[in-house]
Amino acid sequence: MTSPTPPTTRGALEKREARLAWSLLLPTITIVSLVIILPLLAIFWISFKPVGLADLRPVAPVVRESLRERGGDYRIEYRVRNSSQTKPVTGVSFVDVIPDGVTLLDVPEACVLDGATLNCAFGDIEGGFNERLRVPVTLDGDADALEQAVEGSEPTVAGRGDSVMTNSEFTLENFARLFDGKEFWQVMWATIFYTVFGTIGALVVGLFAALLLNKSFRGKGLLRGLYLFPYVSPIIAVAFTWVTLLDPFSGSLNALLIQMGVTEGPINFFGQRPLALIMVTVFEIWRYFPLSFLFILARMQSIDTDMYEAADMDGASPFQKFWYLSMPMLLGILSVLFLLRFIWTFNKFDDIFLLTGGNAGTRTLTVNVYEQAFAISNIGAGAAVAVVIFAMLLLFSFFFFKYISQEEGL
Repeated sequence: MTSPTPPTTRGALEKREARLAWSLLLPTITIVSLVIILPLLAIFWISFKPVGLADLRPVAPVVRESLRERGGDYRIEYRVRNSSQTKPVTGVSFVDVIPDGVTLLDVPEACVLDGATLNCAFGDIEGGFNERLRVPVTLDGDADALEQAVEGSEPTVAGRGDSVMTNSEFTLENFARLFDGKEFWQVMWATIFYTVFGTIGALVVGLFAALLLNKSFRGKGLLRGLYLFPYVSPIIAVAFTWVTLLDPFSGSLNALLIQMGVTEGPINFFGQRPLALIMVTVFEIWRYFPLSFLFILARMQSIDTDMYEAADMDGASPFQKFWYLSMPMLLGILSVLFLLRFIWTFNKFDDIFLLTGGNAGTRTLTVNVYEQAFAISNIGAGAAVAVVIFAMLLLFSFFFFKYISQEEGL
């Protein structure tokens, strides 16, 4: 009778396998951390910072050197300035090597000439500092060549500024401004309406499309290909087409509705509330139902046909076969599609931005990120909105996996 493996041997083997598994996973974990986790942490960091678009540039002294001529007299001009309008820079100085053929006639008070090396110290400079040092010189040689030599030798600049991105200054003002007032709740309502109805609509239309094409008939392949057209077409092309067709002045749809007597005047589909929000949601459904259609159709074709034959023999109606046979089999894929489409729609930016630019009540949270960060140059506020989006999607995912996925056996 074979003796059982000693526990110590099995434990050592498991440890070796665990080390091997972690070593194989280490490259993947590193890549995921660099691509996803680090930018996410950066967004959280910036959301608690009073960061504007101008603050992304590091606070540092800037020195520009040029050779000027006026009335036959030459001078080297140094322009010293602070890159920030509000933050000071400490220990500002620069060193410049004067090229051969150029002789300095005078040295400014802040500078010392050591041979051919000019050292200038300014100490601490305030935000918005901008000063010009004019040093008279004489030239011994070709003026153009010496000008290139002077401007080609960049001064070595020293100085240290406090960057709002790396200092210990934090604030809750970005979140306070975000939740203050009714504007945020209008944006939230538009986001929820667009996401929920866009997601459910895409699933429902995709389900009906799959039911229609889950039959064998001539031209089925061509029709399936046409169903995929909205999803595979470039977004810029289909968005421009919709805007052109629904234009209140030159759109074909408005002209058709007026000629048919449906409406007395043109309708501004993308320019008036609440129609604009409804139309961008319809566009979302039209553009992304083919993805649901593909997954649902693939799942329907894998269902055993014997069940439907038995249901026919029992006299089941088409609705009963769909509700009691097809739907239980489709709940799993519908749940996964709902999760994916909800997350993707919630994060959608380009569709709304191309159709309406976020106007007429169609500004969602993702469009708000763009407007806060770039339209009004408040990077911190834009990051705060992004953090809110992340928190809401995290809450939705937790609710989905805790309750809905368990009911569907996922």
